[in-house]
Amino acid sequence: MPMLDNYLFFSGNCADAMRFYERTLGGKLEAMMTYADSPEPANCPANSKGLIMHARLILDGRALMASDSPPEYQKPMTGFALSLGYPTADEARRIFDALAKGGSVTMPMQKTFWAEAYGMLTDQYGTPWMVGGGLIQG
Repeated sequence: MPMLDNYLFFSGNCADAMRFYERTLGGKLEAMMTYADSPEPANCPANSKGLIMHARLILDGRALMASDSPPEYQKPMTGFALSLGYPTADEARRIFDALAKGGSVTMPMQKTFWAEAYGMLTDQYGTPWMVGGGLIQG
């Protein structure tokens, strides 16, 4: 059976974002390769040598992968959100607050009919998140 994981594209701040997610979410950063680390760096886009070509963070057996888009391909992250679910509302609030620092909250953490605590935000790196804890349904 295939596994569905997430791949994010950043605008030059992938390394910082992935290290932040490793610290904040408690995962393990398994890979962080720059375009200069490529077996064929001459074939990489100009001005991309210091950008991240591929990063892989493992969190509870799942992968969050990412890279920096070369400047000519950079676009804001839209049309999706990463979803985190925690057993308790307190755990969800702790992670929500950490992710929200320097970002923007689109739905404050609150009780809903499906969770004791649920909120939405875009973090300082432009990644949209939905964070829930003490799930009642779903």
